[in-house]
Formats: sequence, structure tokens, C-alpha cells
Amino acid sequence: MQRGWVVSPDYRAIIDALKDARTKAEISQRELARRLGKPPSFVNKIEQLERRMDVLEFIAIAEAMNMQAVELLKEMRNALPETISL
Repeated sequence: MQRGWVVSPDYRAIIDALKDARTKAEISQRELARRLGKPPSFVNKIEQLERRMDVLEFIAIAEAMNMQAVELLKEMRNALPETISL
């Protein structure tokens, strides 16, 4: 069962931006999961909005994609409207 905060338009936008960054880096879900030392379902569940990503996971994901976390965060923030609602 998906909760409202997981499927909100704003959360969906940042996960779409994360997925776009992964795709642009030509990294599959399976490869990203391998780099993280996690099962492939870990990445899939984040991208399918079945689980929420926490800040430590975000940093690990950015680094596993050979990105600076701050740069990935900027990309994700740019995917959001000027004002976000919680």
C-alpha cells in the first residue's frame, strides 16, 4: 500500500530526477544495487515509489553513481516547483 507522502507529486518529481541521473550515467538498477551492496529490489522499490529514500541512502546512491551528493541534490531540487508542500 502506498502512502500519500510517497506518491506526492513533489516526491515523485525528485525520484524521477534521480532515475534520470542514473539513466544519463548509463547505470542500470542492477549495477547501482551492486555498487551499493544491496539487492536489485532496493533500487527498484525506491524508483517505483514503494519505499522512501533517507538522506544516508541518498548520499550513498549519489556516490555510487560517481556524483557529488550536492550536485545530484541540485538536479533534484530543480525538478521541484519553487514552493514545495509537505
